[in-house]
Amino acid sequence: MACAGFTCTKNSLCALNILYVMVSLLLIGFAAWGKWFDLVSSFQVVGGVIGVGVFLFLVAVVGLIGAVKHHQVLLFFYMIILFMVFVVQFSVSCACLAINTDQQHRLLEVGWNNSLTTQGDVEKNLNCCGFNNVNYNGTCQAICFSGHYCTTCADIIQQNAGEGLLIVGGIGLFFSFSEILGVWLTYRYRNQKDPRANPSAFL
Repeated sequence: MACAGFTCTKNSLCALNILYVMVSLLLIGFAAWGKWFDLVSSFQVVGGVIGVGVFLFLVAVVGLIGAVKHHQVLLFFYMIILFMVFVVQFSVSCACLAINTDQQHRLLEVGWNNSLTTQGDVEKNLNCCGFNNVNYNGTCQAICFSGHYCTTCADIIQQNAGEGLLIVGGIGLFFSFSEILGVWLTYRYRNQKDPRANPSAFL
């Protein structure tokens, strides 16, 4: 049976926003877990992930309240914000899937040069030193550094970067289509009459 009624659309929208709440809490939890166990020491990375999680949580709460109360203003702003998030996320996901090896290398090198904290995390966790070359006269947090048998971090990162970008792009596309589904459900729901409400009160 097609989901065409008021109650079915409302329940679908509520379920979608509950999913967004769960995803946002997972993002915040994983970022806090990574920081707590010292897997990631960069406050920029942790703060960015937590910021995305909090933003998604707030948007989902607005959508959930709007769906439960059939609140026209909240549903309108929720629909606009969700559409803008869809545009950004769809664009980033397509870029992740379309990027080639040379572009990956340049992008990774820019990220490497922008943060000394990130360099230390990568060197310690992947047991490598330097990006394109190993300088044994410098400093490195990897275990291999003392034995002078380190490989460059670019080689190790590059092995997993392509697969990682495909996974990120695929997950991003999945959620971007769920967002456009949310926009469509919200648009339909706003224009449906609540059968329990006074028909003359519907705007």
